Amino acid sequence: MAIPKAQVAEKMAISYRTVELREVSLPSYASAEEIYVADEAGLLNSREGLLWADDPSRAITLEISRQLAQVTGAQVASEPWPFEEPAQARVEVRIEDILAQSNGTFRLAGQYFVSSETGRDRARLFDLTVPISGIDTVAGIAQARGQAVRKLVVEIARSGLR
Repeated sequence: MAIPKAQVAEKMAISYRTVELREVSLPSYASAEEIYVADEAGLLNSREGLLWADDPSRAITLEISRQLAQVTGAQVASEPWPFEEPAQARVEVRIEDILAQSNGTFRLAGQYFVSSETGRDRARLFDLTVPISGIDTVAGIAQARGQAVRKLVVEIARSGLR
């Protein structure tokens, strides 16, 4: 079953026409194929048979890039920058927590950085939580991850790229 690509309804103007996204940095457990769920004590357990369909770092980098382009209307691409002229801004996302929790929520936390040719550099922390509709299904966890990434994209556009 294919999970449909999420579309971002919210649109906003930013200060840059072009944005480069560096490869998203993930914790080691999140870089693996297995899907992990944190129990009440915070211990990570893989769900037998639940695997991500793509390399998680690649998938999240491409997802953020695509959604940033949708939200902002800017020319957005992940590294290496494929265009002749350098990007006006560069975004780097470092994720420290990205996992389903046994309480039925999905947590996405870390820090993002925006550097630009104008020198208006920014660093912001994020800690986002969304509900999971099916904790024991790939579709439920993937949908929650997608919602969390959408929230992060809107946060980056609103607070990092304006």
